[in-house]
Amino acid sequence: MELKTPLYDCHVALGGKIVPFAGYLLPVQYTDVIEEHMAVRNAAGLFDVSHMGEVILKGPDALENLNFILTNNFTEMPIGRCRYSIICNEKGGVVDDVIVYKIADETFLIVVNAANRHKDVAHLKANIFGDVTLEDISDSTSQIALQGPKSWDIIRKLIKEEDIPQKYYTFKYNVDINGADCIISQTGYTGETGFEIYLNNAAAPVLWHKLLEVGAEFGLIPCGLGARDTLRLEAAMPLYGHEMNEEITPFEAGLSFGVKMDKPNFIGKEALSESLPAGRCRVGLKATGRGIIREHQDVMIGDKQIGHTTSGTFCPKLNGAYAMALIDKNFSEIGTKVTVLVRGRAVEAEIVPLPFYKHP
Repeated sequence: MELKTPLYDCHVALGGKIVPFAGYLLPVQYTDVIEEHMAVRNAAGLFDVSHMGEVILKGPDALENLNFILTNNFTEMPIGRCRYSIICNEKGGVVDDVIVYKIADETFLIVVNAANRHKDVAHLKANIFGDVTLEDISDSTSQIALQGPKSWDIIRKLIKEEDIPQKYYTFKYNVDINGADCIISQTGYTGETGFEIYLNNAAAPVLWHKLLEVGAEFGLIPCGLGARDTLRLEAAMPLYGHEMNEEITPFEAGLSFGVKMDKPNFIGKEALSESLPAGRCRVGLKATGRGIIREHQDVMIGDKQIGHTTSGTFCPKLNGAYAMALIDKNFSEIGTKVTVLVRGRAVEAEIVPLPFYKHP
């Protein structure tokens, strides 16, 4: 049985079309996916991402644990910074991709994907060591994402300038937003500037309504899962279960920036080292023929299959059909002409640079 986020009644009241997703009942759209997508690109959109998982890692050995269990290096990470990382298995495959927040020298918040929450927590518990505690706070924590160029104008209506994180991948802790104690970070999953706000469940509906109220003059509208997916794909942001899984390495997925091979041993390091150079890579495809490219479709050059698509859709801002694919690295040069088999029909496409869209 699917769970409801603390904002479920808000979505129903606003006419959200509810669907099951990652074990929760969430709005896929309110009015129109393209309208919601373009609101985020041109003004602002509000998303309920309370289904995401949050874990607190705390103690004198917290840093050592992070550096062993995750692929990135957190040794010199300042308090108030966020850092993207991968959790790998012993084979070098991706267990999940996460964002780590450094709250204090011995306290870290790890934000995990909703569908992977229980798997990730089990993996962390199985591998932690020393003087450290792990607490899954997902069930008591809500997350609201305010995304789009007008996000700054909206958030300034509610908090002081010094409480706004000024740089990408930074955050402020214990910020009072409309009477709620919050973490606010300059992060997001849309390829647009914006913020993600973490707060307790009871305060979430009140803040949701307040944001929509003060944001109305700036064009803020509520947005669903549909726009969240088209926005992240347009920005070429990978999604677990699509661009990465436990059989795909971070190097194949184009996530090498989140893997620090020069740090001491971490889970999966040996297998990753042996996997280099990677034979496959993630690329961007633009459909040049008629058709929308979706996931799990064969990518061909002539009669030779060189890989498969991992995500694909129509991208409203770019007004075209785009996809990401995992292909043989030997055929990955920008401008290479390929065909994608869409329900047995060949759709012409070409390899183009990633990301497809980057905000000004």
